[in-house]
Amino acid sequence: MRKSVTILDIAKVVNVSPATVSRVLSNSNYPVSAELRRKIKSAAKELNYTPNLLGRQLKTNNSMTIGIIIPSISNPFYSSIVLGVEEIARANSYQVLLCNSHQNVNLEKQFLQTMLEKQVKGVIISSISAEKNFLRQFSDKGICVISIDQHREGEDIYQINYDYRKGGFMAANHFVECGHTKIAFVTAPLDRPSRIHMFRGFRDALRESRILFKDCYLQISETQESTNYNSNFEFDNGKRLARQLMELSERPTAVLACNDLTALGFIYELNLLGIRVPDDVSVIGFDNIDFSNISMPPLTTVDHPKYEMGKFSCSMLFQVLNGENVNVTEIVLQPKLVIRSSVRVL
Repeated sequence: MRKSVTILDIAKVVNVSPATVSRVLSNSNYPVSAELRRKIKSAAKELNYTPNLLGRQLKTNNSMTIGIIIPSISNPFYSSIVLGVEEIARANSYQVLLCNSHQNVNLEKQFLQTMLEKQVKGVIISSISAEKNFLRQFSDKGICVISIDQHREGEDIYQINYDYRKGGFMAANHFVECGHTKIAFVTAPLDRPSRIHMFRGFRDALRESRILFKDCYLQISETQESTNYNSNFEFDNGKRLARQLMELSERPTAVLACNDLTALGFIYELNLLGIRVPDDVSVIGFDNIDFSNISMPPLTTVDHPKYEMGKFSCSMLFQVLNGENVNVTEIVLQPKLVIRSSVRVL
């Protein structure tokens, strides 16, 4: 491999000290003639010099990096959040260090510890940990932590959350307005705030409409993969849950899935079973990922402003880092029902 060009190489070409080259290339106010400054920059360009950003950060103790920890970038939901974070970080001349936790709490801890050691300025995280004060213990060590999507009850940190209960209520209520009474809910394990609150809103809507919810209409997958979590799990989970639900002697006419990928897997399996959507079974998803609009039929879903969540969280992070007065510690984003073609009016 070709050896990388250093400040010493440039100094030898221009016949000045390495310190002078360093001052010029870092745009310091050190007095250097315009001609010498031009020669140094010209030599750096000809030699194809690349600054050692890490070394500069270590000298100045000023890392220009923030971190984001999500379950998996392969899930379109989280990739939209990352895009929002990157837009704001880029506008502030910061780099983003991305980590995939694969829904593993131990990996979350390892990544947070690594970011502390690398002196990352702040971290945005969608954590699945149920441990009390899990994130607070890291913020107390001097790193700014912004929690997103999963509400952290009783934890004194900055949060950007989403009203999952209201979203679940809206979806169930739409089924009711379309004349459905046999309404089911399919989901990965109810082991985190987002799913718990979504199901709570779903049940509240049925209760207010005096619709009986049968226990068998709640189908929960038995396990949640954590070692190699990706979007395939959600899709395959939808297929498994469809098979379980369609084995019931009295099938539901409407189904709410905990996310769009699960809903798409559910519809895929129904097609294999010869069950038509929405003629035989109506389906609503959750999140409004791009795939939901190009499925067959286009999926009615509850919109989650994912991209905006990424932007809001990163903006809040920089407000804190810049010492600005942040009046609120929690922002709750609101759902919106997106009606397409996967729900039949009875």
